[in-house]
Amino acid sequence: QVQLVESGGGLVQAGGSLRLSCAVSGRTFNTMGWFRQAPGKERDFVAVISWGAGSTYYADSVKGRFTISRDNAKNTVYLQMNSLKPEDTAVYYCAVHGRPFALAGMRSPRSYDYWGQGTQVTVSS
Repeated sequence: QVQLVESGGGLVQAGGSLRLSCAVSGRTFNTMGWFRQAPGKERDFVAVISWGAGSTYYADSVKGRFTISRDNAKNTVYLQMNSLKPEDTAVYYCAVHGRPFALAGMRSPRSYDYWGQGTQVTVSS
């Protein structure tokens, strides 16, 4: 049974940092990503990483501030978030799928097969 468990969310002041973790159990996945959803908005793509971590891709809104990484030995994906802004406030979800990493469709939540329960990130101004 596949299970994704996120941790690391919380309340932080603007300009601060947080590190999210997502531990995956049950099997390994080629592609691991992060999405976020603010109240009343759609779930948006944040970042994605390939199995060997040779390929990463970010939403323009977080490029240069967020870094996605993974530890395949621990079957865990991370999201280091620096220079946080109030507009980063959202529930953050990790998501995975087993297909080869591909740019096509990576921004779409429908491309991912399994999801975590989400972790709240709140950035105060």
